[in-house]
Amino acid sequence: MMNKKSLFINGEWVEATEYVTLTSPYSGEAIAQIPAATEAEVDAAIEAAYQARDKMRALSAHARAAILEKLASLMEERAEEAARIIAREAAKPIATAKGEVARTIQTYKFAAEEAKRIHGETIPLDAAPGGEKRVAYTVREPLGVIGAITPFNFPLNLVAHKVGPAIASGNTVVLKPAAQTPLSAYFLAELLQEAGLPAGALNVVTGSGRVVGDRIVTDERVQMVTFTGSPAVGIGIRNKAGLKRVTLELGSNAAVIIDKGVDISKIIARCVQGAFAFQGQVCISLQRVYVHEDLYEEFAAAFVEATHRLVVGDPLDPNTDVSALISPADIERTLAWIDEAKQRGARVITGGKAEGNALLPTVLLEADSALKVSCQEVFAPIVLINKIASVEEGIALVNDSRYGLQAGIYTENIHTALMAAEKLHVGGVMINDIPTFRVDHMPYGGVKESGTGREGLKYAVEEMTEMKLVVFNRN
Repeated sequence: MMNKKSLFINGEWVEATEYVTLTSPYSGEAIAQIPAATEAEVDAAIEAAYQARDKMRALSAHARAAILEKLASLMEERAEEAARIIAREAAKPIATAKGEVARTIQTYKFAAEEAKRIHGETIPLDAAPGGEKRVAYTVREPLGVIGAITPFNFPLNLVAHKVGPAIASGNTVVLKPAAQTPLSAYFLAELLQEAGLPAGALNVVTGSGRVVGDRIVTDERVQMVTFTGSPAVGIGIRNKAGLKRVTLELGSNAAVIIDKGVDISKIIARCVQGAFAFQGQVCISLQRVYVHEDLYEEFAAAFVEATHRLVVGDPLDPNTDVSALISPADIERTLAWIDEAKQRGARVITGGKAEGNALLPTVLLEADSALKVSCQEVFAPIVLINKIASVEEGIALVNDSRYGLQAGIYTENIHTALMAAEKLHVGGVMINDIPTFRVDHMPYGGVKESGTGREGLKYAVEEMTEMKLVVFNRN
């Protein structure tokens, strides 16, 4: 019998009115029956979170930390199960899924630590005339209800980057996971229930963005929306949210610059990993490579040779490096983008075709900057390698984008590295690394159409709290 899930509202598993079938991106087989929440069911979840606000606000810092620590411990015990859930619902290769689970555990541990570090400061009011004999300090308080809308590509860890800091700072959450990856969110709800999270502090509702997402974004009881996904949807959220606080992580077409004098043999494996891990379905996946003309031919040849060693196949096979894209529509889209590139002069030197629901790792040379594969977010195992005459030219090409999440540069020259750090218009510059680098406690976010606000536990806690000033008059 197929697994049938229920909505998680106010600490209880609630039978939904409507259901849809979830299928595997790799095989197309039915995996589970998933609730498609109605407006009334979303309203019940928001109300549960709203009513639980005082209970969460009253929890001590050590109590919130203990819940998050217990969650991390429970996830460690069931790490293999969590990885298999991700592999099945997202077609993420199992080795990569295990890496995501390990990062998720670390993320909740960071959240537990941050729960004990939320503090304000004292203000010397006597620095201004009239401030004598007054004592002032600030505190940070939870906003209330956080609406979290998450994507498919990191269904456990990107949820952790929203739920973890929300709990750490004493907020409640209404979580809408991506339609393709709800099982990870329901798994999390089960673990948090066991960890002792108060009823109503986390509510999981699945369904369409038009029903669930719109209600979360527009409901006055929700004080903040944190969203990871496409720019089009993110801009729509920003326009509908009114005075709510909004954090948006909207993607990129991340690039790396390879300066002359770099030892190619030391960076090829890293660059291939950055381009093709989880089929390129990563916001900071390496999509554009700009190589100094002195190294261009050597780099391209070595990159293709390493790409040919990747194994394409079943996500549950531990030997698989690349598996299916998240949907057949993405296969059609990416093949059309590759065809456009070929028609306009780009050379496909490996890949460029699909096997079943998997797009073979694809490398393009001499792709014009106006092509879709260059200027849009490809979210697929496609990478461009282009020749540059100087690092300055590479910086101009990196910045010639509507996005600006992260960028990387490999160089042996410290002056070049510092110049690139200054001139690259992105949220994060990775020197002597690919733009795909992320650890979970660093500030993470972009500029331009890559979004607003920052994730990373400390920084997300700041986003999810508001400052209050207290002044004592001793006169």
